[in-house]
Amino acid sequence: MTPHTDLTVKITPNDRGNPPGKLADAELHFTDSPEREAIIRSLRDQQTDPLIRGALDAALKAMSALAGLKLIGFGIWERRTAAGRNVTFPARQYSVNGERRSFALLRPIADVSAQYRIRDLILQAYAQVESHEGPTTAAGAARV
Repeated sequence: MTPHTDLTVKITPNDRGNPPGKLADAELHFTDSPEREAIIRSLRDQQTDPLIRGALDAALKAMSALAGLKLIGFGIWERRTAAGRNVTFPARQYSVNGERRSFALLRPIADVSAQYRIRDLILQAYAQVESHEGPTTAAGAARV
């Protein structure tokens, strides 16, 4: 996640109990951060070096590339074998010779721990929504 974009995790509890073990769905909502944009503009205006000004201009253009979009398809599940919870990531199912396979839509570029950070953010948001609203209330969101 870029330091210039705010992220909100929206949790929608699974009130129906179907499929068994599924606790909730989660979405990642990306929004602009006017405060951070103002800081970058202020830094840019104070710079005399054209290279630094150019880099800060590029940062301003890039910072809102995801703003206004959401990434859907995350699931929060009760673990089958041990205590705890599991997060499934968005995937597309396809078939090869009658065998069902899935293709992960959100994958790490190089650092596998990037997935763990997203997983932890989603579980943290679920814990916040669960503790404030109870596990069977309407959807909630947590800013992270």
